[in-house]
Amino acid sequence: MMFNERIKQLREDCQIPQRKLAAALDIDTASYCKIERGERRARKEHIPVIAELLQADKEELLTLWLVEQVMAVVAEEKELADRVLETAKNRINK
Repeated sequence: MMFNERIKQLREDCQIPQRKLAAALDIDTASYCKIERGERRARKEHIPVIAELLQADKEELLTLWLVEQVMAVVAEEKELADRVLETAKNRINK
């Protein structure tokens, strides 16, 4: 599941209107709607606010958000993506 899909699911489960999340993130409702549709990326500092309002696991949301950030970077180099990710993993684990 992608970050945008997860926050939409959580928001609907909590029955919180998009405008309330948008206000808490200090963005307009149209911008928040774009985040939920995957047309715009949330900022990292939005994650704790979203997690708190949606009573969600911050680490889960941050993980999904980071996956999208990585995918956006490596998507243009699909043939190198596996090698890039493996190299990054090795460097992180040192």
